[in-house]
Amino acid sequence: MTHDPLPSDVLERLERAEQLKLNGEYAEALVILEELLLEDPENISALEEIADNELSLQRYDRAETAAKQAVGLDDGSYTGHYILGFLASRAEDWEHASFHLRRANTLKPNNPEILRCLGWALFNADQRVQGVVTLERALNLDGESTLILCDLGVAYLQVQHTEKARLLFLRALDLDPQNERAQECLQAMKRMKGSAVGGRQAVVRQNARR
Repeated sequence: MTHDPLPSDVLERLERAEQLKLNGEYAEALVILEELLLEDPENISALEEIADNELSLQRYDRAETAAKQAVGLDDGSYTGHYILGFLASRAEDWEHASFHLRRANTLKPNNPEILRCLGWALFNADQRVQGVVTLERALNLDGESTLILCDLGVAYLQVQHTEKARLLFLRALDLDPQNERAQECLQAMKRMKGSAVGGRQAVVRQNARR
């Protein structure tokens, strides 16, 4: 779906909102974006940015509403599909998560964050081989992402490739010595070593965007 170019003043306000978002001033960014949406309810860029800012504020219902509106207006909104997929993944609705994240990946190929979320969703949807392969692709694109390293480490731990998992968690700690998820996973692995019961499910935690 093609759209007419946005007027220069609208682009300037979108850029201002983007800068505020990058500075962590999400509420301030939303003021600008909501004004743009009042002026033009079909401003897809504003809807996408509203969804992203609401997600950052952990207002998940509002993020979902804006993302659904963006996708409803334009199925080519990869941001809308990514956010819907992320939210479905957060709710452990792996079927819908995989659907939206596959669509986002088709629209925006080779994006490590989209691939990370897609790989995690596929793995948890019992498509384990495809999930691991997708997470490996994400890591090849962004080898310094502790989120990808930990997701892939948990996936390998689940399929009992413990040495691969351990190395990934250690790599995450090299990048971020305070990484709680990597620390907890390594501690859980130590406990598992001396126990034949319990185990791998204990280290699976919901993946986080930030």
